Amino acid sequence: MEVNAGTFEPRGVIPACLMPFDADLNVDEMAWEAHLADIASVDGISGITVNGHAAEVHALTSAEQKRAVLKACEVLGPRGVPVIVGIYGESSREAGRMATHAQNEGAEGLLVFPPAFMASGGHMRPEMIVEHLRHISDNSDLPIIVFQFPLVSGLSYPLSTLVELCEKFPTIRAIKDQVGDGNQHERQIRELHALDSPVNILTTHSAWLLGSLVLGCDGLLSGAGSVIADLQVALFQAVQAGDLETAKAINDRIYPTVRAFYDEPLLDMHNRMKEALVLLGRMPEANVRPPLMKLTAAEIEKIGRMMAAAGITAETVYRNVA
Repeated sequence: MEVNAGTFEPRGVIPACLMPFDADLNVDEMAWEAHLADIASVDGISGITVNGHAAEVHALTSAEQKRAVLKACEVLGPRGVPVIVGIYGESSREAGRMATHAQNEGAEGLLVFPPAFMASGGHMRPEMIVEHLRHISDNSDLPIIVFQFPLVSGLSYPLSTLVELCEKFPTIRAIKDQVGDGNQHERQIRELHALDSPVNILTTHSAWLLGSLVLGCDGLLSGAGSVIADLQVALFQAVQAGDLETAKAINDRIYPTVRAFYDEPLLDMHNRMKEALVLLGRMPEANVRPPLMKLTAAEIEKIGRMMAAAGITAETVYRNVA
């Protein structure tokens, strides 16, 4: 399947991949390619995101991010799996260059993070994120997914700003919503769906995924898909079919993974996913770059118990749903 620039529609289940490192904390490309192939083998996914939070993008150099795009397109292109590239950084000019690079390498969508410095009041200066997105859209016509951060982060956009962005930049085709507030979440779903050119909502409320999806989300974009993409696909399909009983049963299977990945402190969530894949024989090592640190033996043991409670084993991972 070949998808031309601008034709990818961000909806459905889009896992965000992890980034394996070796003992010297260099990118382990062989392990990473195998990880991408594992996720891509799950029937029903709509694409895979690289250079996101799950890949520890905060700790990747610009060169490593560019290399990740190239390798992901090489691995996933022949499989017909669209590559969505995280655009993460403080400089709007560099964001524009990264968007150009992603499109030139064959990516089919962009996930745009807010610059972290905007936590100090950026919501009061919406013209800043408008300018940031202008640099990206001027340098690429790929579909954009805007990352809506949690309210508590200081980096979320007021609903009026989201609407303005969607109306000003027609290449915005979805919001990755992590706003963290059910009331705001539902308003965003309803009001962005009601635009003249409706914008999709991809939830990343992975700790309350069923509740989020039934509000009307068009899909999900989540780092937990690096481990449970098959369960996410099954849950999304059940919700779309209006089969709440099946959805609740699948959610019961997902719940132990929520406790494994998303208990406090939340910043260790992708660290925990790596440990889960090591326990499941799908990743050689669970190394993370500082300031992230290796988990304790007790927490790794908990992750193992939660995987067992979810029915996820070395034999069933990525194949847990018939």
